[in-house]
Amino acid sequence: MKVFVTGGSGYIGSVVVKRLLDRGIATTVFDDLARGHRRNVPPQARLIVGDLRDSDSIRAAMREVKPDAVMHFAAYALVGESMSDPMMYFTNNVKGGINLLEAMMENGCNRLIFSSSCATYGIPDNLPIEETAPQRPTNPYGQSKLMFEQMANWLAQTKGFKPTFLRYFNAAGAVGELGEDHDPETHIIPNILKVATGEKQFVEIFGDDYPTPDGTCIRDYVHLEDLASAHLLALEKDAEGAFNLGTGNGVSVKELLTTCRNVTGHPIPAHILPRRPGDPPALFASGAKARAELGWKPTHSDIDTIVRDAWAFHSSR
Repeated sequence: MKVFVTGGSGYIGSVVVKRLLDRGIATTVFDDLARGHRRNVPPQARLIVGDLRDSDSIRAAMREVKPDAVMHFAAYALVGESMSDPMMYFTNNVKGGINLLEAMMENGCNRLIFSSSCATYGIPDNLPIEETAPQRPTNPYGQSKLMFEQMANWLAQTKGFKPTFLRYFNAAGAVGELGEDHDPETHIIPNILKVATGEKQFVEIFGDDYPTPDGTCIRDYVHLEDLASAHLLALEKDAEGAFNLGTGNGVSVKELLTTCRNVTGHPIPAHILPRRPGDPPALFASGAKARAELGWKPTHSDIDTIVRDAWAFHSSR
């Protein structure tokens, strides 16, 4: 089998590439390296430096590799940035996605595993969130992910396409030397740990008056290792459709902060700021479908393991 991985130098894609290679699967990474890191691509994988927004670039790569399946991670993924520059997100995530789908069809590849997001749901009516929940994105990032899902679904109905949509909740943790290394960094765990490493003086908590047990937002954190295992299971089982990747349990910001203090031994000062507009009080997933149909079992996603692995990565840098 040959697997073609877009965005394989990034935070999640690089771990999946590592696991594909561990299985002896011939793996090609297609990446413009703008937001990933060349060092994240193992020498056993072939790297093609290219941009999905360049139709000729992805067509030539797909024609040369002739993969059996595509795993698509390449996307801009910052909610705030998408609000300030929506067209950049639609150009990269949607136009680039169109170019990828066209290149796949031209070269007889109809198997797609897509790195989607819980951002496609927006603010849910019920918790935990199931795959049948309405998809009502509240930002251009989530909208761009949903638009790609919709395009792939139409190809499934009309062209025999076989897409799998893995809707992540909060990707977190690290796998050895592969961890969060974004610029700017917007995710809460690395920003908390930056205080412990001395890169920041304090962490900002946006709101402590939510209708939750301790007043802070609740989110569902999933370890990179567990996200990677879901991709391999989807490939092996030839699964189709949408699957939420979440633990079914939420962790509040204050609970997360306490765990980080315990793991690092650092007091990690925190400043309470007003709520950010549009932040839901709680978001967590039902992972029942992924467990039942993929046999997916998140074994690394307790918050203590996530923080310990993230701390090992950040403190070693």
